[in-house]
Amino acid sequence: MDHKLLARIGAIIFVAIAVTMTAIEMSRAPEQPREEPVSEIERAGTDPLLAELRRCQGLGATGAEDRDCLAAWAENRRRFFDGSARTIAPADPAPVEEN
Repeated sequence: MDHKLLARIGAIIFVAIAVTMTAIEMSRAPEQPREEPVSEIERAGTDPLLAELRRCQGLGATGAEDRDCLAAWAENRRRFFDGSARTIAPADPAPVEEN
């Protein structure tokens, strides 16, 4: 069999599979967005820095000019790079039963 003919047949099969997969994907009903809210990392006793960072996030581009936001981001960077950020103590490991 000629190599050019074999390559053409392979290309035709590839295109046919791609068109079929596209048609199947387009015929699917779109997924409904989730109704459940995104869980909060810290619900009780939230960090004031975290609350300020969320407020700044809501400001969008104007947050880059807000003095309080700039201070909050600086403190956040300091905590991150300093390593003195609050960490959650690891859970106690489960006791190992020895037989």
